[in-house]
Amino acid sequence: MKERVYQWAQALCSCAGEGEEFLKDFWEMLTQSEGVYREFEYYLEHQTFLCEYKIAGYSVVDIMVWQIDHFKANLDRSKSGNAYTGGRSGDRMLLMAFHTMLKMEQEPEGYAVLMQTETGTDYSGKY
Repeated sequence: MKERVYQWAQALCSCAGEGEEFLKDFWEMLTQSEGVYREFEYYLEHQTFLCEYKIAGYSVVDIMVWQIDHFKANLDRSKSGNAYTGGRSGDRMLLMAFHTMLKMEQEPEGYAVLMQTETGTDYSGKY
């Protein structure tokens, strides 16, 4: 199963526009985290989120929603209407949610503050 999870991580990184160095770092962090690894493996198997593992009260779905708000805010602010940075955006958002969760394990308080204060498109003067 671990080889299958690695192959999926490799394919996801490729589809998201990330290279070998990112994959290497991502895989190292992923295999050191029992909780995030389980969530990642579950998503591979079921194409839905398990959401059992939480950091500072946040699941991978909470992280993804927070990141989607930022993605939409960048689109709103972009003059061209396209703030896209490479790769397929759905794959990129999924990968970045897991990657952020891995980084959040190392600094839970900092990320919790960001998630509570950086609300993406919910900025003053929005309407």
